Amino acid sequence: MRIVLIGQAAFGEKVLGALLNKGEQVVAVYVPPDKPGSRADPLKESAQQHGIPVFQPLRMRDPDVYHKFVELAPDLGVMAFVTDIVPQSILDCPRLGTIQYHPSLLPRHRGRSAINWAIINGDTVTGITILWPDAGIDTGPILLQKEADISPGDTVGSLYYNKLFPLGVEAIIESIDLIYKGEAPRIPQDESQATYEHPCREKDAVIAWAQPIVKVYNLIRGTNPQPGATASLRGRKLKVFECELIMQNVTAMPGEVMESSDRGIAVAGQGGWLLIKRVQPQGQPKINASEYALSAGLKAGERFG
Repeated sequence: MRIVLIGQAAFGEKVLGALLNKGEQVVAVYVPPDKPGSRADPLKESAQQHGIPVFQPLRMRDPDVYHKFVELAPDLGVMAFVTDIVPQSILDCPRLGTIQYHPSLLPRHRGRSAINWAIINGDTVTGITILWPDAGIDTGPILLQKEADISPGDTVGSLYYNKLFPLGVEAIIESIDLIYKGEAPRIPQDESQATYEHPCREKDAVIAWAQPIVKVYNLIRGTNPQPGATASLRGRKLKVFECELIMQNVTAMPGEVMESSDRGIAVAGQGGWLLIKRVQPQGQPKINASEYALSAGLKAGERFG
């Protein structure tokens, strides 16, 4: 089957490897333009190593992109981690259509920060969807879905790389097999169950210590590693990453530092407390919380804003 792969990063690279191992004919790869000063995209490097033509248009919706796409005469388009807007003309161009990976159980958590919001909202189950994309944002018919548990200690990083990443590669190959057999469904999404969240940015990740400690904990792990949960200490920004939740009532005020040790910084909350293990002071790299506390001379009784 003649396949055009649109994607980027490690996920796109693994999908390409799986397609080639399966014996598929990948006739072209589309990746975003190189960023000045950054290393080449892994998908781009892998495609070049295999002699596959690589295209890096500034925007997929530019007219010249469509004309070249038609010349490739693809049987199937595969979208593996795509952040650009792909126009309907390109989606419809392949003989058998285009399929797309999305890291949630659609129609829940449409949008580019699906993993962040699933954890922030306290979901215990998520998964991946392979869909037939259309002109909407993650609104096309569903081809295949696979579930994954969200463990209490999962972060965006662990949930993606340990669960949704390998599930997605596997599901794309399984979906292509169904297409070969003529058994690939097109199940309409239930719009009554749909949710859409905007991209998770720093302004969405400000810690409100007065909230229940479970919500604070979910916000921190739902923004780890990006964009990081933002706290304020001594009038300066401090991003919080790794932490441990202890469900134990405390008498200290929410946001109050109870103690610091070689294990981290203990901070009180509503209904429990957090042991903060990794932070990023303003304008500095990430460091262990114990190292930060020692260098800053942090004392019990100080309070996060």
